[in-house]
Amino acid sequence: MISDDKASHLAHLALGALKKSPSCRFTEDDGKVLREIKRVVAAELLLESEIDKKVRAKLGSYSRQIVEGSPEWDVMYRKTAEEEQKKRAKP
Repeated sequence: MISDDKASHLAHLALGALKKSPSCRFTEDDGKVLREIKRVVAAELLLESEIDKKVRAKLGSYSRQIVEGSPEWDVMYRKTAEEEQKKRAKP
């Protein structure tokens, strides 16, 4: 998880980028938009952390040990994480 300061910094960067976009207009004040961006960032980071734990547990359960950091680990991790993200995707 990232600190509140880092989340706030990311939210400000995102808000700045959105404000520069000519196709983006806000109906709420900056404070409310920043809070929503921070909420979404926190939710995504939590989801990413949950997926990481689940993928590591699954890879760790294999009878044959896969060395973390190896090319095989990277491929298996990416594939398993993508599968888990698809399971959690909203319809």
